[in-house]
Amino acid sequence: MADGPVFEDEKDSGAGMLPGAYAHAPASVAFKKLRKRLLRQTQEAIRRFGMDAARSDGAPQKWLVCLSGGKDSYTLLAALLDLKWQGALKADLIACNLDQGQPGFPKHVLPDYLKGLGVDYRIVTEDTYSIVTDKLPETKTYCSLCSRLRRGILYRVAREESCDAIVLGHHRDDALETFMMNLFHGGRMAAMPPRLINDEGDLYVLRPLILCAENDIAKFAAAMQFPIIPCNLCGSQEGLQREAMKQMLDEWERRRPGRREVMFRALQNVRLSHLADEKVWDFAGLERNEE
Repeated sequence: MADGPVFEDEKDSGAGMLPGAYAHAPASVAFKKLRKRLLRQTQEAIRRFGMDAARSDGAPQKWLVCLSGGKDSYTLLAALLDLKWQGALKADLIACNLDQGQPGFPKHVLPDYLKGLGVDYRIVTEDTYSIVTDKLPETKTYCSLCSRLRRGILYRVAREESCDAIVLGHHRDDALETFMMNLFHGGRMAAMPPRLINDEGDLYVLRPLILCAENDIAKFAAAMQFPIIPCNLCGSQEGLQREAMKQMLDEWERRRPGRREVMFRALQNVRLSHLADEKVWDFAGLERNEE
């Protein structure tokens, strides 16, 4: 893979690159810079974390790109299609949306959008909404159970489609919020890994946007005029721990611009010897030089 995205003509606007995905993209210099930054960061994550390695038989991987209808997953698909168009991504892509049965969910939006792009896709309907709302009272947050149910279904679909990986739209800020939640509420130091293997050992979970800032993604999605579908399941609940972490990070960023970037660099610069987990560092076995 090349070190950075390859653009045939620096004078081309986004609208001339991918007619489907970029149909409503502005031709401004600011948008071109934003697009390049997101593509550069996405490609860097794919390269650094070995996401696009070929199968053992030399064939390209097949990725199930998971779409929720939110800004992050739309941006993920657009970035991957863009890199694929440039020849900078070898993996084959199939888009997938899980219709979870929420009341009022606009079932036509994503199929219409994906047909317009001309990409392979699959829409899966599973009523996880009823399961979550039946098992949990409104005073409890739905995210954990909803996520587990959704992930299990996506694993099944990935196997049915002979995919090597499911690909998610989590970004830098999601990783930081998860780290803070684990630190304050979980009693452990953990965030969102860019690449992992599921418990069964047969699928990768990939996060190509892990180096991208949420603010950039929001600007990109607005400029691209994606048909955003709001989440009316967990998104409608108040008092979510993740939202509290987001507000805390927002306040730190307001007081000290660049704080998020510094914190994310820390996740990539771990010193096990300076923590206190004897399972990953042999403190008892340390021996000084007595000579």
